[in-house]
Amino acid sequence: MTLNDEHRAAVARAQEIEYDEEHDYAAGSPHLRHAALRKLLQSKIADAVHEVLARQQSCAVLEVGAGHGTLTETVLRAGGTATVTEMSRASFDFLERKFSGIPEVRAIYDSDGSALLHGETQFDLILLISVIHHIPDYVGVVSDLCDKVLRPGGILLTFQDPPWYPRQSRLAMALSFGSYFAWRVGQGKLRRGLRTRWRRLRRIYDESEPSDMVEYHVVRQGVDECALLDLVRARFTDVELDTYFSTAMPGLQTIGAKYFPHNTFGILARGLKDRCNQTQ
Repeated sequence: MTLNDEHRAAVARAQEIEYDEEHDYAAGSPHLRHAALRKLLQSKIADAVHEVLARQQSCAVLEVGAGHGTLTETVLRAGGTATVTEMSRASFDFLERKFSGIPEVRAIYDSDGSALLHGETQFDLILLISVIHHIPDYVGVVSDLCDKVLRPGGILLTFQDPPWYPRQSRLAMALSFGSYFAWRVGQGKLRRGLRTRWRRLRRIYDESEPSDMVEYHVVRQGVDECALLDLVRARFTDVELDTYFSTAMPGLQTIGAKYFPHNTFGILARGLKDRCNQTQ
């Protein structure tokens, strides 16, 4: 087993522990909790589905890490069909119950993130919403999804990931981590938050601690948005980078959106090139 395989297995175990049947996805997810961010994301998803439907009669969507299916509902309202995956068994069971009897939705339990990489099913739109920062080899996974799962002409949409830490200012990092820690305290998890912060200050990451492995971006200092941009620019005809401020704290989001440095990003890549026409 390689180091990356070990990390992927640790992340999978943490997902099962952290995202149990009692987990509330919206509580710690700014893109679900805050109306402005949620509406922005829902608009991006709906626009992408409508773009596909404008050129063909159907839009098959793959939503990786669908949680409790909040955004799946957006896909359905826009006219798409959805294949939703989950690494957490509890979340997968929730999805199956929620969309039971709805033929436009297929739920897949994907314990290691590779369930769809070795089949022949392809999609017109792939959604990676607040997912990339959980994945150890995110560049490799996104590359595989584009090369093996997305149809030529298809669309990739990512949202709610932290940029690479060394590229952010000290102020941006202080505001991000400060607001996150304050939110943790408000959730009644002061002791856990203090232990986690102390390990991270010493650059110690414990694979037995779900808080270290679920938020895997702390292990490798965020998500390298430039590496992802290089990847998608070689594969798509049109690429947009969107940066914004987000925090789990309700009161701070409105102020931060206006005055704080951007600490989150998303990518919209449209028009996947035919494999023979891609430039590496």
